Amino acid sequence: MEFRYHLPVNLVFGRGKANDIGKEAAHYGSKALIVTGGSSAKRSGLLDRVLAALEQEGIRWLLFDKAVPNPTTVIAAEGASAASYYGCDMIIALGGGSVIDCAKAIAFMACNQGDINDYIYNRKQGTDALPLIAVPTTCGTGSEGNGFAVLTNPETGDKKSLRSPHIIPAVSIIDSELMQTIPPAVLASVGFDALCHSMEAYLSKNAQPMTDMLALQGIRLLTHCLPELYHGCEDASAWDAVTWASTIGGMVIHTAGVTLPHGMEHPASGLKNIVHGKGLAALTPVITDASCMESPECYAEIARLLGGKKASECGDMLRRFLAEIGLLTTLSEQGITAEDIPWMTENCFKVSAASIANHPMQADRQMVSRLYEKAL
Repeated sequence: MEFRYHLPVNLVFGRGKANDIGKEAAHYGSKALIVTGGSSAKRSGLLDRVLAALEQEGIRWLLFDKAVPNPTTVIAAEGASAASYYGCDMIIALGGGSVIDCAKAIAFMACNQGDINDYIYNRKQGTDALPLIAVPTTCGTGSEGNGFAVLTNPETGDKKSLRSPHIIPAVSIIDSELMQTIPPAVLASVGFDALCHSMEAYLSKNAQPMTDMLALQGIRLLTHCLPELYHGCEDASAWDAVTWASTIGGMVIHTAGVTLPHGMEHPASGLKNIVHGKGLAALTPVITDASCMESPECYAEIARLLGGKKASECGDMLRRFLAEIGLLTTLSEQGITAEDIPWMTENCFKVSAASIANHPMQADRQMVSRLYEKAL
C-alpha cells in the first residue's frame, strides 16, 4: 500500500464559533474584504455580527456583496480589483459554496496578474493568495475544506475549477447554528451535493485509505441525518453531523477528486445556470445505473448505507433517498433540452476530463450523450 495525503486545513468547528471571527481575523492583518451575496448574510444578522467583531479588534473592512450562485470569473476579477485598490490584506467569505469559491478566486487574483482562465486551464501557475477566512452558511460544497474554486466563464459557458494550494482557507469557522435558517428545499440540494462529494471520492480511481475512511463517514452521516433535518428535526447533533459531513466532502475531493456526476453536471449549470444540487440529482442515479457493476464492492457499500444490499440496487436507493428529501428531478425539469446535449457533451470533455478519467466506468462521448438523454 502506498499513498500520500496532504491537506493543511485549519478548521474551527462548533456551535457559536462564528462569534470568534474577530479574534481569528486579527492574525491576518488589519483590513478585510468581506465577500458575501446580496441578502442572506444581511437578513440573518450574520453580517452585522461579523462587522461588530471585526471593529472590536480594530479591523477595517470593505463589503463586496456581489457573489452569485455559480460565481463567474468576471465577478471574481471585479472583487480582486477592489481588494487590491483598497489594500486589503485578507478576504472573509460569509455564505455558501458559491460565495466561498468567489472569495477564493478574489484572494488568488489579488496576488496573481492576468486572466484567471489561464490559471484555471493551467497555462499559468499561481504563486500566492491573500489569506482567506471562510465562514460557510450552507452545508453543501465543503469549499471551506479544500483548494478548489468552481467558476463559470460567462463568455464561453465553461464551468471549471481553479485549483491551487494557495486558496485553501487560512482558517474555516464552521458553525452549524448558521445552517439552521436554510429552507428545506435548499438544504436538500446542498446536502445532496455534499453526499455526491463523498460518494464520488469513494468511487474515484484516485481514492486512498484516508479519503475512503472520511468519505464513508460523510455518506453515513448524511444518509442518516439529512432526511431528518429536511423533515423538521431541530436536534443540534444532527445539524453538527450534516455540517461536518459537508466539510468532509470538500476535504476528500481535494485529494481523490470527483467523478462523472460532477463532470457531467458542470456543463449543464454552466450552460443554463441551473441549481447544482438539482443537476446532480437528475444525473447521479442514471450514471449509477450504468456504472455500478464497474466497481461493485464500492457501489454495494454505498447501497448498504442507503438502505439496500447490493451494487445493482444503488441507483434505486439513490432515487428513494432523493424522493425522501423532495429532490427527485430530471434535466428537462431544470430547463435542459435535447438540443443542448451535443454542446454539453463536448463541453464535458473540455472542462471535466479529469472527472471522466476518475470514474470507475470508461465513458466516451457516445456514452456521455446517452446518459444526458436518459437524464432528461
